[in-house]
Amino acid sequence: MRKLVYYVGTSIDGYIAGPEGEWDFYPVGADLAEYMNTQFPEVVPAHVREAIGLEADPIRYDTLVMGRGTYEPALAVGIASPYSPLRQYVVSSTLGAVDHPDVEVYSGDPVDLVRRLKGEDGRDIYLAGGGRLAAALLPEIDEMIVKLYPVVAGTGIPMYSGGFRPTAFTLTGSRTFDNGTVVLNYART
Repeated sequence: MRKLVYYVGTSIDGYIAGPEGEWDFYPVGADLAEYMNTQFPEVVPAHVREAIGLEADPIRYDTLVMGRGTYEPALAVGIASPYSPLRQYVVSSTLGAVDHPDVEVYSGDPVDLVRRLKGEDGRDIYLAGGGRLAAALLPEIDEMIVKLYPVVAGTGIPMYSGGFRPTAFTLTGSRTFDNGTVVLNYART
């Protein structure tokens, strides 16, 4: 069965972005970029892949689920399919249809969507965020890959933004990079 994997970057204090969606304060060193490009090339946005000449085929994921807040910055600059070649679902009850064959706006219950996707054949499903969607999908998250950046944001969009719901995960691996970023791998306990 396919897994839902929350692949996310966060500050030490648990924020995936600043209060206005900023993410450019996260330090990405050369060794972390190389790791991301070789291990998870499909999570590198399409316009960045093009700019750096990254032509690797998807390795782990063939489908992505994201919230409107994660999708809108790409749409605002004219990029309708930010994670091509993945099949992309934008969970939103307010965003209209998007004119791109790889992108579907889904206005229903995200848990129902993920359960349907898990039942299909294919690779794992990449949960790109944001915090409210991750909290709604917490019962369906099978793994987390957390890039813990060595910075304190102070405020912003939390990694999970929902009600109190303690959920145990087991650390299955970790790797530290030159700039102090640590990638932590967790599996649902």
